[in-house]
Amino acid sequence: MIDKTYRPGDVEPRIYEAWEASGAFAGGRPERADAEPYTIVIPPPNVTGSLHMGHALNNTIQDILCRFERMRGRDVLWQPGMDHAGIATQMVVERQLAEAGEPGRREMGRVPFVDRIREWKKKSGGTILNQLKRLGASCDWSRERFTMDEGLSEAVLKVFVDLDRKS
Repeated sequence: MIDKTYRPGDVEPRIYEAWEASGAFAGGRPERADAEPYTIVIPPPNVTGSLHMGHALNNTIQDILCRFERMRGRDVLWQPGMDHAGIATQMVVERQLAEAGEPGRREMGRVPFVDRIREWKKKSGGTILNQLKRLGASCDWSRERFTMDEGLSEAVLKVFVDLDRKS
């Protein structure tokens, strides 16, 4: 018998897990090897925050576009990611260090401080991405990126150096 009241918390996680397990959102699937590619990279939300209505609207529009292009037979990659949020993240980690009575960023040095930021990101950075999953976003989660990822940081640096040399 069907319940009188729809309880999304009982149904939606199970359906989303089935979608992910089937590879429904994966870009580069073998059966679409000859398909025209369609790619969107999520303008990365800050690692320090939570989704707001603007994020939800923006990502809903992107999701609609990606699902539509999948239905048209294109090889769709909707790549998720997060921005390191520079100063905001630095302030959060510095505050935590101060509260714990640990040395600050200047005392500990750049490399250990960046390592602490990465640790903090692992613990708390999934908030927005988990919220996107709860919204049903059809991203290829196996390709999640972070703006401080080694390869991504190097690529950004190269682009800016090249632009500087051209000017």
